[in-house]
Amino acid sequence: MSISNEALQKLVQEIETQAIQSQQQISLVRSQMASKQREIRILELTSKEVGDLPSGTNIYEGVGKMFVFSPTSEVDKRLKTETSDLKSDVENLGKKLQYLETTHKNSREHIDQIFNSGGRA
Repeated sequence: MSISNEALQKLVQEIETQAIQSQQQISLVRSQMASKQREIRILELTSKEVGDLPSGTNIYEGVGKMFVFSPTSEVDKRLKTETSDLKSDVENLGKKLQYLETTHKNSREHIDQIFNSGGRA
């Protein structure tokens, strides 16, 4: 069965568009992952510093233009919760990245198949 050149061209164009979109999303997801990993590192370092403070040390957190007293245990708990949430986000972004990379690879393979079989059709 032979496909017309116009239909073949349209199919290739759609697959190419999908591949380009996947590549753009891959770049975006990688950037998001790097940002979240930096945030995790900052939170872990802050948590370590807070943990090294002597007990009874007053900790003040910035809230807008003022500083509010927060007990060390609450600050450490908040830092661990934020770290956990970010790690979950990074894991989900990793799954999304894997999906996008597979989509991109499949799009490229389909284009190659069309060109290889298109010459014989």
